[in-house]
Amino acid sequence: MNRFLISVCVACMVASPGFAQDSGMKIQTLPEKYASKTSHLNRDFLLYTPEESEVGKPWPLLIFLHGRGERGSDINRVKKHGPPKQIARGETLPFLMVAPQCLVGEHGKGWWKTNDLEQLLAFIKATAPVDPKRMYLTGLSMGGFGTWSWAAEHPNTFAAVAPVCGGGNPAKAARYGTLPIWAFHGDKDQVVPLQMSKRMVDAVRAAGGNAKLTVYRGVGHDSWTKTYANPELYTFLLSHTK
Repeated sequence: MNRFLISVCVACMVASPGFAQDSGMKIQTLPEKYASKTSHLNRDFLLYTPEESEVGKPWPLLIFLHGRGERGSDINRVKKHGPPKQIARGETLPFLMVAPQCLVGEHGKGWWKTNDLEQLLAFIKATAPVDPKRMYLTGLSMGGFGTWSWAAEHPNTFAAVAPVCGGGNPAKAARYGTLPIWAFHGDKDQVVPLQMSKRMVDAVRAAGGNAKLTVYRGVGHDSWTKTYANPELYTFLLSHTK
């Protein structure tokens, strides 16, 4: 996508007074064919389709992974933060946006599983007008960990990723190859220490990869509010294609 189109798309990220809440964002259900192969995924997920979308026109896809506090079986909880929150309050995004939900298992446990997410993505690609060369991944906290993990297992799936206040396994740094990665973290984070993002970015760079880190001074665990309100994030994502 050229710079002119990127600027036009990002300019769409504003609240419209006449824009109906949740317009374009619907609850969808993963069919049994795919759901039966998952273990920690709510069958319901959020799917946002921009109003400007046309039949047969491929769109960039943004997948958002929520944090620990939004786990469960009520898909509306996923609207608490990030892109789903922005859309729910009337903003538009220049992507198809998919937001799944991680279930809470035994003893209150539940974590993003790459296989679960691969099943969801397979369904989306089979049924939605997705441009396979412009698929992007982001997530916050637990979703930041999920972003690092999924991208390490399938680095060729995404054109760029943006993990927020998460972490991963530095031993897998070489797996990312040249995948563009932009990580975000607050330096006062007492939940997920800043060092967890720093060591991942440092490891990817040392392995010859393409990663950068933005550190918010004086910010605690909530580094996502600034991140998802920043148009530069979406410009960064859209500037990369496979």
